[in-house]
Amino acid sequence: MFGTDGVRGVAGSELTIELATKLGQAGAYVLTKETEHQATIIVGCDTRISGGMLASALMAGICSVGANAIFVGVMPTPAIAYLTRKHKVDAGVVISASHNPMEFNGIKFFNGEGYKLSDALEDEIEALIRNNMKDVVLPIGSGVGKIEYRFDLKDEYVKFMEKCVPVDLHGKKIVVDCAEGASYYTSVKALSDLGAELVAIHTDPDGTNINANCGSTHMDELKARVVYEKADAGIAFDGDADRMLAVDEKGNLVDGDQVMAICGNYMKQKGRLKKNTIVVTIMSNLGFTLMGEKEGIHVEKTKVGDRYVLENMREHGYNIGGEQSGHVIFLDDNTTGDGLLSALHLLEVMVDTGKPLSELAAIMEVLPQALVNAKVPNHKKEHFMEYPEIADAITELEKKFNGEGRVLIRPSGTEPLVRVMIEGKDQKVIDEEAKRLAELITRIML
Repeated sequence: MFGTDGVRGVAGSELTIELATKLGQAGAYVLTKETEHQATIIVGCDTRISGGMLASALMAGICSVGANAIFVGVMPTPAIAYLTRKHKVDAGVVISASHNPMEFNGIKFFNGEGYKLSDALEDEIEALIRNNMKDVVLPIGSGVGKIEYRFDLKDEYVKFMEKCVPVDLHGKKIVVDCAEGASYYTSVKALSDLGAELVAIHTDPDGTNINANCGSTHMDELKARVVYEKADAGIAFDGDADRMLAVDEKGNLVDGDQVMAICGNYMKQKGRLKKNTIVVTIMSNLGFTLMGEKEGIHVEKTKVGDRYVLENMREHGYNIGGEQSGHVIFLDDNTTGDGLLSALHLLEVMVDTGKPLSELAAIMEVLPQALVNAKVPNHKKEHFMEYPEIADAITELEKKFNGEGRVLIRPSGTEPLVRVMIEGKDQKVIDEEAKRLAELITRIML
């Protein structure tokens, strides 16, 4: 039921109101059963049309087991993590499918400390749902929970961001793409407050246009706009604003690996990089590892998913980590990937060093990389290696690129896809090979 980032599916068919209600009941019960007081859970959503429907169902579930809900409306995922901590409530829930198309939605939980749930807690919630809430007594009368509506709390998050990175952006021209998503207010307000000359695009969500040819998954318009506006940088968020990708003044992409390289090295120079380490996933570009070797920074690698990066950071006491896709965690400031926070830290390096973003990004060479998604049925995606023809094709590719690149095949944690990633020296060759393998996987598994 739970992927790497909560429960995801097409709203209304896979992620139904019945499932949302059960997740509200089971989640509230599991996360608050140790508390002596009446528990409270903060709930927010992104701009999808299905958000209100699912939030209402989820909060009905929460209240039915005797917990209270505070609905804060449209809010970035990291804002919910922060507000959960700040207001000392028992848990937070975000209704969002992040960078996925608008027909999808998702439900993800944060514990009272603002961290995503462990696998064990997710398993416990899932087991309770599968057992039909067996042995859970639902209260009646005054024991039922209530819903409070607080649409003013987004400004608390904006103020928190400005306090975390109080960078003076006067004189900086920035184009920001809000993906018609949850950052359409918070990021524009924060960057404007800090003095930036702002060109804001895709800030008019209508419930159906989230991530549609905009945001961090579709960067072409932002690249062109930065050059046209002669801006210092472009910033792109995804639908729930927990990830951020940038564009330099020449219109080139600056991905999550480069953001971590720039900010990590800056932190090292300032004596703020804990244990001289940056945590990335196995999907990070080989160029990042080479950058670490050159700059004397230890690069720690985890499996794919920002939750695994975070677990490693917490366990070992590191303070920056993330993914190439733009999930970057600055653990001194917030408990989850935070697109606005990442943008402010990146802009802080630009302001403090006086260097253009293109020069800063050159700290790491991005080696050619091809990433192609193979569409497969969701229930089969974990089993791609059980098909002999696919396993043989992967083995052949690994032999071909051994010594001058690498091949990484993995199921998506959030979508019905198998991701094919190849790194090598020749972009044309790796593009062709990745496409060929992805087509083979789709043909055999569909």
